[in-house]
Amino acid sequence: DPREHHCHHCGSEKVTARPIAAPEFEDERSVLEILNVLLKRWRVVLGFPLAIALVVVGISFFVPPTFTATTSFVPEMRSEGGLPGGLGALAGQLGISLGGEASQSPRFYAEVSKSRGILDRLVLSRYADPRRGHQIADSATLLTILQSGGRNGVDSLERGARKLAGLIAVGVDAQTNIVTIKVQSRYPALAAALANRLVAYLNDFNTLSRQSQARERRKFTEQRVAAGEQELRDAEEALKRFYQANRSWQQSPQLVFEEGQLRRQVDLRQELYRTLQREYETARIQEVNDTPVITVIDQAVVPQRKSGPTRRLWALAAFVLSGVFAVSWAFSSEALGRARRAEDGRYRDLVTTARDVWNAVWRFGTKPKNAQRDS
Repeated sequence: DPREHHCHHCGSEKVTARPIAAPEFEDERSVLEILNVLLKRWRVVLGFPLAIALVVVGISFFVPPTFTATTSFVPEMRSEGGLPGGLGALAGQLGISLGGEASQSPRFYAEVSKSRGILDRLVLSRYADPRRGHQIADSATLLTILQSGGRNGVDSLERGARKLAGLIAVGVDAQTNIVTIKVQSRYPALAAALANRLVAYLNDFNTLSRQSQARERRKFTEQRVAAGEQELRDAEEALKRFYQANRSWQQSPQLVFEEGQLRRQVDLRQELYRTLQREYETARIQEVNDTPVITVIDQAVVPQRKSGPTRRLWALAAFVLSGVFAVSWAFSSEALGRARRAEDGRYRDLVTTARDVWNAVWRFGTKPKNAQRDS
């Protein structure tokens, strides 16, 4: 489409051509070139990933199977600071700590379940040795079953704990506060035993390892009850001896006064003892309530189906990764072929550089052998 404009010098009109527009089908042409490259090397693009996938599936048959045992529990959560229970649970889901609630949250138990104290206890515990077949009476420590090795006892224990940590997966549901523990092992019975014992050790952690103010208060009150009981007995014994020694004490004002003092001591000790007894019972109840409770939802059972290796996932991953490599190789080969046919200088530089690298590597690999021969 020509464009006209007026010339001021000659008064005539000149005609200039408009630049030619780019082709509208350049994108389609690029797609066709990509398809052409892939179709010319379809044997490599499809055959190589299929071959690698088949090899990976074949290798998976030589990998020992693994079994996964699953157990789940929910810890008791109490609201702090006078907040309603629903608001306290919502704050726990959002990761907000409200006073002592953080040490009772599901995430706290998830972290404790993989702590060194729990792992070391699991590793040093004894289980029915699955390597003995049906000889259930034989037992061995998990450290022996895992065969983690080590230079000495401490190093062996650390390696065993680290290996066990890799077999344990802990998940927390923020909406229901349910903690799910999954344990993997080559032996299904051992996986179930480990999962159940892990929950048992978490319960022991609650009842034995955690110190609280209620427990200390109960211990103090218990000591005061024993002392108050002894003081009450001493006061009653003193009043008893007074009655035995003074059978006509009502007729003597001095004895009446002494009897009143002794009786008031007995009444005071009785009241103090009753108060301490009530405090002691309250402290015992509070101690039980203060200990977080773990409610087991599902105990781990011996898994009947193996959880790994997942051959389909292995084959898919191998096919995708090798497919990416094959496609990259196809385009690289096409680009190198075009450069070679066009006698591009960059191609010659690439060939020269590759030859120099290969010669350097070859000389480095054969130099020790030549040196040995010379010696």
